[in-house]
Amino acid sequence: MNVLKVSKEKITKPIFSANGVYFNGELINNYGDIDRNNYHEDPLHLHKKFGLIVPATNTTMEKEIWSILINNHHVASLRNIGFHTSNVVTPKPEIKNEIDREFYKKSFLAGLKDAVDIVKLSDPDYLILGMSLEHILLGIDEVAAPVNDAIATTDLHWSTCHAAIDSALRKYQAKNIGIITPFEAHGNASARKMFCDLGYNVVADVGLACGNTQHIAHIPDDLKKKAILDLLDAEGNKLDAIVQCGTNMSFVNLAEALEPRLGIPLLSINAVVLWHALRTNGISDKLVSATRIFRDH
Repeated sequence: MNVLKVSKEKITKPIFSANGVYFNGELINNYGDIDRNNYHEDPLHLHKKFGLIVPATNTTMEKEIWSILINNHHVASLRNIGFHTSNVVTPKPEIKNEIDREFYKKSFLAGLKDAVDIVKLSDPDYLILGMSLEHILLGIDEVAAPVNDAIATTDLHWSTCHAAIDSALRKYQAKNIGIITPFEAHGNASARKMFCDLGYNVVADVGLACGNTQHIAHIPDDLKKKAILDLLDAEGNKLDAIVQCGTNMSFVNLAEALEPRLGIPLLSINAVVLWHALRTNGISDKLVSATRIFRDH
């Protein structure tokens, strides 16, 4: 596959086919008093154009991102940004056993290269990887390697799930954490190892044992809530934060509801990745209905 490099140099844009406009089929030369050999901003993306890469089976991440943006439509800095999505195709979304996981891993890693090349066609300013790789790759080194390979094909900065969560936990100076994932035993153990590799003490972890990556979006909120209150918030755990993995598992609304009750941050992966991308790009506004990470930092 040819590698398509992205460069954010200010080239002439748009490229016009003529030095004027056509009116009723006739060219009016030099119409509009603009320099056609200059760079002109996209009026809908005056601040930033984000490329978002998500699995084709993921129906949650875009919804949660846009819900946060819509709930904060009054924030001026959010009006001049846009998100443009490229899907990673994974033809067989089952992850019930080792054979399934290995097939899914190979499909995803191959599809990631294609998805990156596709999203580059929108000429983004910044890229977001909306996929929690820890359930198919063991430990932070394995998780980071394909991401670093993808980053190397661009001249852009990226937000990734593991970097965003690590940054958020450091903001809270959290050490003892609980994690909740949609994964089965192997995926959950892999997620636990990644956080241990990053230097955190995983006091308790819950895997909701979903065996199909598309079905993750259908995990009931009541199950998530019960697992958090009964298992992660159990007496004696003394957690500094709870982390949710799996970008296809909705969590923002649940975290918003439970954070005041628990008194610790519930780091919803989609909210945290958006927070990381916005903060990295100079958007520091405090947002509502977006979990406390957007209000605290």
